[in-house]
Amino acid sequence: MQPSRRQIGTFAALVVAQTLHSVEEYLGRLWESFPPARALTALVSSDRETGFVIINATLVAFGYWCLLWPVRRGWQSAESLMWFWIVIETVNGIGHPIWSFRQGAYTPGMATAPVLLVLAAALAHQSWRHALRPVKMH
Repeated sequence: MQPSRRQIGTFAALVVAQTLHSVEEYLGRLWESFPPARALTALVSSDRETGFVIINATLVAFGYWCLLWPVRRGWQSAESLMWFWIVIETVNGIGHPIWSFRQGAYTPGMATAPVLLVLAAALAHQSWRHALRPVKMH
């Protein structure tokens, strides 16, 4: 089913927010303070900063690719890809505040995490509503 214009707009906002989130995490040097990021970046490069850049650039590029081709063009995979992003950004949006709370201070990514959560929730709501719409018969 072709995504609605509202879904496409919300998905675009989510990808832009993820871009800003990745920049915030980079500026805060997330790979130095978050053990899962340390482990993941080490799998990509012996220089964890480089690994972080590669992982996040790939993620963001994938987001823009999803937006420009499958989602905007209504490919069959669009709905599944949007749900993939909803899950990732919900985890980000919940995980960062929990981590900050446990640390008792700001942690890299915390400032943009609530935006990711709100946009992921909005996209989930729009996607459910869109899927439940009655199909018009011609």
